[in-house]
Amino acid sequence: MHHNSIEGLTARYGERWRWLALVTVVLGTMATVLSATVVNVALHDIMLEFGIRQGQVHWLATGFIAAMTTTMLASAWLLDRFGVRVTLAVAMAAFTVISIVGGFAHTPEQLIAARIGQGAMAGLMQPMGMYLVFRIFPVERRGQVMGIYGMGVILAPALGPVLGGFLVDQLNWRYVMFAPAPVTLLGVWMAWRFLPLPRKRPPHYPFDLLGLLLLGTTIALTLETLNRMQSWSGQESRIVLQALLALGFLAAFVLRERKARHPLINIQLLRQPVFLCATLGAMALGLALFGSTYLIPLFVQTALGFSATEAGLLMLPAGVVLGIVFPLAGRLADKRSARSLVLFGIGMFALSAVLFALTGEYAGFAWLAFWAILGRIGIGFMLPALSTGALNPLSPEQLGAGSSTINFARQLGGAIGVNLVALTIEFGEHRSGVPTYEAFASAWWLVAIFVALAALPVWRMRV
Repeated sequence: MHHNSIEGLTARYGERWRWLALVTVVLGTMATVLSATVVNVALHDIMLEFGIRQGQVHWLATGFIAAMTTTMLASAWLLDRFGVRVTLAVAMAAFTVISIVGGFAHTPEQLIAARIGQGAMAGLMQPMGMYLVFRIFPVERRGQVMGIYGMGVILAPALGPVLGGFLVDQLNWRYVMFAPAPVTLLGVWMAWRFLPLPRKRPPHYPFDLLGLLLLGTTIALTLETLNRMQSWSGQESRIVLQALLALGFLAAFVLRERKARHPLINIQLLRQPVFLCATLGAMALGLALFGSTYLIPLFVQTALGFSATEAGLLMLPAGVVLGIVFPLAGRLADKRSARSLVLFGIGMFALSAVLFALTGEYAGFAWLAFWAILGRIGIGFMLPALSTGALNPLSPEQLGAGSSTINFARQLGGAIGVNLVALTIEFGEHRSGVPTYEAFASAWWLVAIFVALAALPVWRMRV
């Protein structure tokens, strides 16, 4: 009996092994979410050290999210091929090495490459939690376990800016890159010790590498085109050409997914009106979540003169409130219309963005924290209701593909949203090379309008 078979783990640890396995995947997921948010409070210092503008530094956030968006679609094949133990251990080991190397970066290009590498590994790690819960826990305990897992995931973006602010002010921005490494290194050891080998694996099937390459190229070209639009003058022809190429690769990806026997994304699901509307809503949710998480620390540090620690502490109450709202909204999603909950969440977040846009240059800490709380309440209502509204109508055979598609749409919305926010700030008014309050106000109005427009497809969900 192999010591990492389910029988071997049960013999060594009793039923405790399931909780030890859960802690292992929570470590990996928290490290990825922490890495996605912790760097935001360091952007101001990174701009100053490398002498770069906001139009380049935003790739530290965008590159991470874009890489994570692309590679998370590969996790299902890796799990079928190698199992959760090997896949998670290797991904966390690579994440550890990349984080340490990125902390010693000497150029902005090296740092951006490290962030893209982190994001690629994060995309493989993030889906592991739900996969493991549904594999090793009995049906009657999955709700309880997912609640515990979800709380751990929610705490990471709440604590990330606080930890990042402390590291930046007390040490150096480079420690923001080093911070996840001890967590993922511990996770590698725990994965090898507590995660089970699969009882059986499905028959080998080819990985849709062509689909992944087409998708990755489409996302990269789209984000690069948006980035180049920040310096439109003299680059008009190149920008138009890149935009046309992105559309061409997108068309090729759709054709590939329609013909592939094992596609990355099940295009047929998007023909269902409810699922399509929920997917568009998920993109708006990603824009709201990642756009605001990127914008708030940069806004209060650059335009309002807050320190990195103050910027992190500003986000803490909002993260705590999100942790409280999330399980409550989840219970409501089982009893109320998903459409009504998502529309309420959209309204709350749009209100939060408008209040930030109308903020005077001397707004107090308490008011800013309260407006951030309003936005997180909105996100808390949107997230579970969108998931139930999208997945409940699907058959059991479609749940895996539906879940990965909704997650992908949310991450894609985040990647595009951060880029649009950065583009708006770059086009805004600057003083001595630094964006002014008016530039950030324009970005907040953009976020408010885009999220509000998502109410149109959500209204058609009819669930």
